[in-house]
Amino acid sequence: MKLRNLSQLSLAILGALSTAAYAEETKTTAKQDAFEKIEVTARKRTESLFESPTAITSIGANLIDKANMSNLEDIGKYVPNLNITRYGVGNAAHASVFIRGIGLQDHIITTDPGVGVYLDGVYLGRQMGSNLSLPNVERVEVLRGPQGTLYGRNTLGGAVNVITKQPGDEGIITTSAKMGSRGRIAGDIYFNNSLTDDVSMSASASYKQRDGVGTAVNLTNPEKEIGEEQEFSGRVALKWQANSDLAFTFSLDGVDNESGQSPYTIELTAPLDPNNEFNGDFPLLTPDLIPENPDDLGTTVAGIESTSYSGWGTSLTADWAINDTYTTKFISSYRTSEYEGGLDDDASPLNLSEFPENGGADQYSFELQLNATYDNMDFVSGLYFFNEDGFTHSSPFVFSPFNTPNGKLNDGETDSFGGYGMFEINQETNSYAAYFNASYDLTDDLSIGGGLRYSKDKKEANAIFPTFAGVKYVSADFDAVTWDINTSYQLSNNMNVYAQIQKGYQTGGFPPRPFGGPDQFVSFDETKAVNYEMGLKGQIHDNVSMMLAVFVTDYTDLALPFSDPTSGGGFVTIVENAGQSKAQGIELETTVAITDDFTIRSAVGYLDSEITEVDEGVQGIGKGDSPALTPRWTVMIAPSYFMDLSNGGTVALNANYSYRSEMQGQSVYNQSETIDSRELVGFNISYTNPYGDMEITLYGENVLNEVYDVGRLQQTGFVGVMRSNDRSEFGLKFKKDFEL
Repeated sequence: MKLRNLSQLSLAILGALSTAAYAEETKTTAKQDAFEKIEVTARKRTESLFESPTAITSIGANLIDKANMSNLEDIGKYVPNLNITRYGVGNAAHASVFIRGIGLQDHIITTDPGVGVYLDGVYLGRQMGSNLSLPNVERVEVLRGPQGTLYGRNTLGGAVNVITKQPGDEGIITTSAKMGSRGRIAGDIYFNNSLTDDVSMSASASYKQRDGVGTAVNLTNPEKEIGEEQEFSGRVALKWQANSDLAFTFSLDGVDNESGQSPYTIELTAPLDPNNEFNGDFPLLTPDLIPENPDDLGTTVAGIESTSYSGWGTSLTADWAINDTYTTKFISSYRTSEYEGGLDDDASPLNLSEFPENGGADQYSFELQLNATYDNMDFVSGLYFFNEDGFTHSSPFVFSPFNTPNGKLNDGETDSFGGYGMFEINQETNSYAAYFNASYDLTDDLSIGGGLRYSKDKKEANAIFPTFAGVKYVSADFDAVTWDINTSYQLSNNMNVYAQIQKGYQTGGFPPRPFGGPDQFVSFDETKAVNYEMGLKGQIHDNVSMMLAVFVTDYTDLALPFSDPTSGGGFVTIVENAGQSKAQGIELETTVAITDDFTIRSAVGYLDSEITEVDEGVQGIGKGDSPALTPRWTVMIAPSYFMDLSNGGTVALNANYSYRSEMQGQSVYNQSETIDSRELVGFNISYTNPYGDMEITLYGENVLNEVYDVGRLQQTGFVGVMRSNDRSEFGLKFKKDFEL
């Protein structure tokens, strides 16, 4: 809400023309623009943000620019009870999205996220590649709480919708360039125009690079610096308005990312005794072998200091207005991606534990909707199919903790516990669903609604691990009926209160790293959640708008991945249905217009989440443990001030503050996994010319150079620590619009 409102305020003032009279007219309406009605499509129908009976945050393109948000990870800094981090094999393209305590750190093909990420209505099945860059984006909508009816599987914590700018009649070319500290260079170009009376086109291309923050100190010619960034992406969309009732939109997008390994180090948690084989994974490891600078990496394995990700996708959407009441929509898509990465687990010159990794996935989906709008009722219904076929492969990995001179093995040699090896997991998923969701106005002020969805998933997987005698094949079926009911009441022309109950579903699956043997490669059950929520949203004063949500969520058969040092080494990842968990909290978002030119936006989230019941026989998980990557407090404050100049130009001053309290790096074991709290501060000072078509900006990101952990993985005797990569950066941005 408030983020979109700020977008409207900024656009109104930045559009001021050269004459003083027109500038004054714009100034008198700036506050009204700040509270303009915001429309969202998160519930698959167009509706007011204030009237939608669920917790939604909408972030517009202007705020994305003014808060220096360059990817989805940055969105996670400005939404209450949302946390987005990277961990998967140190690849910058990976996004672990957590909403209200639900998400997933891992990236192996057999794992599914707990929060769904969607690009123009198309579900992205993999966490790898979900850290989308944000050029050519109209807005990002974040739905919090289970979205089991309209979105179905794997939206247990919520959903994130990235909505790009669609082709239109406006003829424009927008160019932008950025230069900054740490070797930052970036550029974007966006084109939109009508090609004929019936066909319009939009296209964008984006490039960005930045130097690293560390070095692979033991490699003679490392391919990349640690933390280095380099990415090219592009998108083309064509819209054909066949007639007044029928339109087709085709899109094609692609990305190529070649970056350095994310900053990674280890912390020893206890003195290691080389004579005690149970005293840690790597008794040969000593503190002096770890680089003094934690951003440096001590590996001697060439290539593991770099990562890559590439992918492309296409979609075709058809919108048909059958008559004044009924519409139908068809969305088809195909996406493919592949990546390379890996971790040197011991982060030292010793060849104790290295896991170079590559993987990929192909997916296609079809969705057919039939929707209707009556005088006092509307509904959304649909049929959905999704297929994904992918793999994860690691070779040659090394795990050699014992009985090896200097921790090293000759090629082909193994020891009594580990050595060189490879593993591979392949999985194909077929998912089917049917859903119906309706809303009915009982009176002008009172509405009720609800929905129902049936989901069925079939997974077939096979795996090869060193502890397996051969290939093991497994399959499993999962299904669920999910639903929601809601009611909303309009207290006044500007305020709405709502209540809802939602049931969500996350499909079951297979463990990602069953190194303990084939008996570990068995399915775990699906997780279900029921969310109880009440909210108040609207404009409570001429100068104040707010969105308040209070919720309690109960989870059943919560599936938790954890590293189990008792089952063949710390690199064994087990997934168990831990029992029951509960999350409860409050979210408050506000926009306050101090004056016509001074606006403060804020978002505060509080979350109390813990495991309340543990099933008998479950190892490593205790009652009262907290979910991973789930801060108790999330805070955002973003003040903005605008000044109209005598020449008709405008100066805008924007600042942003983001806070995340301490959290667990993993759901189980001990406090050595605790991630400390962090605070991030940034600013933008921009000048827009009198014609509103050119802007020059001085920017600062993470100006206090806060360095923080984004993941901590407990292993026997040490903790693997993934560190932040968004270090302090200062620079200039230039943007120019050209009318066609």
